[in-house]
Amino acid sequence: MYPDESPKRFDRIVAILIQLQSKKIVKAQELADRFEVSLRTIYRDIRSLESSGVPIYSEAGVGYSLVDGYKLPPVMFTKEEAGSFVAAEKLMQKFTDGNFGKHFESAMFKIKSVLRGSEKDWIESLESNIRLSSRDEAFTTQSPKVLELLFQSIAEKNQIVLHYQSVEADEISVRVIEPVGLYHEGQYWYILAYCHLRKDYRNFRTDRVVDLTSTQNSFELQHRELEYFLQPKEKNSTTKIRLLVDRKIARYIQNDRKFYGFKSETKKKDKVEMLFECNFKENGFARWLLMFGDYVEILEPEELKSDAVQLIKKIEKNLS
Repeated sequence: MYPDESPKRFDRIVAILIQLQSKKIVKAQELADRFEVSLRTIYRDIRSLESSGVPIYSEAGVGYSLVDGYKLPPVMFTKEEAGSFVAAEKLMQKFTDGNFGKHFESAMFKIKSVLRGSEKDWIESLESNIRLSSRDEAFTTQSPKVLELLFQSIAEKNQIVLHYQSVEADEISVRVIEPVGLYHEGQYWYILAYCHLRKDYRNFRTDRVVDLTSTQNSFELQHRELEYFLQPKEKNSTTKIRLLVDRKIARYIQNDRKFYGFKSETKKKDKVEMLFECNFKENGFARWLLMFGDYVEILEPEELKSDAVQLIKKIEKNLS
């Protein structure tokens, strides 16, 4: 059998066809990275689709797209793909706002309508036996359309009026923002946006959004993509921190330690030595560490020990 006739290549070509329908422009390199093949292989697959009658428009240096008006037949899903919808639905119900969850629920009905009978049975058997829980609410009940309006703002590049209750302030502040993007971290959704009040980029937690109003005012600035702002920035003020942690408690630190500059760990008999690099005064490292204080020894720096002692003294004073 020639390589061009292999079932693997057939599956790849079908997947390329589906991806072409999913986006306006698809780059050859994007396809090569996804399927882990060479650009030459992608070019050959595209020619095969064209020779089969699929109207593909291509432009050098831009990418490929399907000619407007071309429709694919209904997509069929595998059992595993159908099962993934259950997890997606549960996540959407728990980690998005009410309005966005309703939109997804509507989309799920459409997806389920094209499933075969066996896949529908598979999904029904899973749906009632999968549950997700979160200890914190990601959105306030006052504003059920946060994600919907933010998605619209990011896509259409229109400013938003934000009523926000910050942790430090007693009063609600009103900001005009230009949302760059959204990201989820440590139980919360965050809006990264340019704030016209502060004349700088700021992060806003969605659970502290009291109200959100879209406007017809276009962005005044050209913003870089979200990934640029989320990349770790070089900091000259970071300090190396070494801890010696009892093994029986070390696993409980694993979930949160990445937020405090964790770098590496070394197992030593019944202890684990952990290395961190961060500005421990800015990120509240000592306060976090006291949750496990009776199982942790601070090896360095001495200044962190002093910060921990000062916190303990304050606690003792409040309890006396």
